[in-house]
Amino acid sequence: MSKMGIIHVHRGSRLASLLAGLAACVAVLAFAAPAMALKPTGDFVNFGDCPQGVTGVNFCIYAQTSSGEFKIGSTTVPLTKVTTLQGGIIDNEETGAETFVNATDGNTLSKTPQTVPGGLLKILAPEFFPEFLRNLFNEFINKGITGVTATTELVATPTISRLNLLTAKGTALGLPVRVRLENSFLGPKCYIGSKAHPVNVEFTTGTTSPPPPNTPITGSIGEAEFKDEFQLIIIRKNSLVNNSFAAPEAEGCGSQILFGLFTGLIDSAVDSQLGLPSAAGHNTAILNGTLENASAAAVKASEK
Repeated sequence: MSKMGIIHVHRGSRLASLLAGLAACVAVLAFAAPAMALKPTGDFVNFGDCPQGVTGVNFCIYAQTSSGEFKIGSTTVPLTKVTTLQGGIIDNEETGAETFVNATDGNTLSKTPQTVPGGLLKILAPEFFPEFLRNLFNEFINKGITGVTATTELVATPTISRLNLLTAKGTALGLPVRVRLENSFLGPKCYIGSKAHPVNVEFTTGTTSPPPPNTPITGSIGEAEFKDEFQLIIIRKNSLVNNSFAAPEAEGCGSQILFGLFTGLIDSAVDSQLGLPSAAGHNTAILNGTLENASAAAVKASEK
């Protein structure tokens, strides 16, 4: 073979090797790249976290609370920021029982901080505080660090009954929650309620029957709109109410101060100001907003 022929052979071999290597890299990248996740579209776009993969889930829920209030003891927190509840429902067609299934990403109830009116100005350092702790508390107030937020967090799976919601009888939605009070002084672990002792709020669209001093209040089913051949129901101006639940004492407040040595004292200060523990008949929760309910099959069919 001539030298020219050898050169052509070598060049051809190099080119073939290069192309083969490039093809292998492309194949590896294609294999490694994750498939684009399909998402609901159109009227079903809000149901991206519906747990369709859970066996038996045949409906999806997406609800947003845009106004209302949460009153515990002597303090009322207006709901001014939108809170979202989402998940799925296993509807037993034989018994009519419904089981709520948490959202796919675990974000079943959004952790939305609401502003507590008055903030720390309503939580004054009591006389039984050690002097240095009173001074520390007052220093926070003097520096203007007085804002407090209240965030409602789920501690267990909700319960749901769409039949009760539409007939305005019984419990339409049950939320086992705790309420986190937070700012620089109270710290990130100041709670009313816990997983062991939740604040159980059983909401109705009907009329409540609370113990005194509370008096009955009435919710609202709202206004229903049917879309996509009845595969989607949107209920607007819905109002869920309850004023019969109890709230336990605060715990974990000020846990970041001196390794939590004075947590009990700060808990007591919060309890004293908020009126905790607060027995049934002294608390109220009102959720006003919009509820969307779709068939899981329709949500699946809309995915792109």
